[in-house]
Amino acid sequence: MPEVRRAVTSLEELLAEVTDRVPLDSNGKSGALLERCRIGDRRYVVKHLADDGDWSLRAAGVPGGAVVELWRRGILDDLPSCLLQPIVAIGQDPGDPGVSVLLMDDVGEHLVPDTGEVLPLGQQEQFLDHMAALHAAFWETGRDIDVVTPERRYTELSPQMAEAEAALGSTHLVPQLVAKGWPLLAEVAPAAAAVVVPLVREPGPLVAALAGTPQTFVHGNWKLDNLGTAPDGRTIVLDWELPGRGVGLSDVAWYLAINCRRLATSKEDAIAGYRDALERYGVSTDGGWQRQLDLALLGALVQFGWEKALGGYDDELAWWEDRALRAVPLL
Repeated sequence: MPEVRRAVTSLEELLAEVTDRVPLDSNGKSGALLERCRIGDRRYVVKHLADDGDWSLRAAGVPGGAVVELWRRGILDDLPSCLLQPIVAIGQDPGDPGVSVLLMDDVGEHLVPDTGEVLPLGQQEQFLDHMAALHAAFWETGRDIDVVTPERRYTELSPQMAEAEAALGSTHLVPQLVAKGWPLLAEVAPAAAAVVVPLVREPGPLVAALAGTPQTFVHGNWKLDNLGTAPDGRTIVLDWELPGRGVGLSDVAWYLAINCRRLATSKEDAIAGYRDALERYGVSTDGGWQRQLDLALLGALVQFGWEKALGGYDDELAWWEDRALRAVPLL
């Protein structure tokens, strides 16, 4: 069994040697607070996670953040060598497990810049290749990788999440946009809404159908804001907020949906590139590939139907609607 690393139990101990703490502007949308700091001559970023201030932590349902569980179980130590996750230590408040702190190497200069420009083709190919390496490393594993459940992943951006946040008086932007977008989907794309709105309320049929296809360890939020390329060529991966057992193509579908305006290729070509990479890493994609793909693409619209609706009925929403309708017979 892999060696298990334990989270630091004292926030004071974790931060005792930290100096020059400066708040860090971030385009993060969850509510987490970031600081740039130093320990000796080395630069770090401190990320503060608290259930009472972060809607995404509440949605994931793991006190203090799912990343704490990954750290405890040693899963982050066993990522493939092509990935760089910058966390060097984690602290959790022993009196309140909903409060934790991540101490991370400062990799900000190597992250994908938030320019809105199309990603360079080589970088996109690398991101998908390294995603496939992650999935191949944990393919059909018997290890305890069940952290955030698939049900939680498919309801993180749901009407019920928005309703719960409104009841708390939350002022975070994303829950407000989710609340606005879901009713709009029925107006702009009624055929899509008829399929995905029931599933976002109760994803059980989708989760059950996906469970009959090969499983692996998924990141759950493979978006450009969380990615970068280190000088040595490794892919930097941040924000493990929705990790756990799932289907590899759900990470691909999420990537295509959330990064749609910056893709270097068509969605079809990106999917083909990921499949080729899986095969290179020794995973056979014969048999149930198309079934898992169709279900995973439906799942992405279950997650992002609200966001697609905010843009009106354009080519992007039409593409996702078509894929969602294809998957209905598989439920």
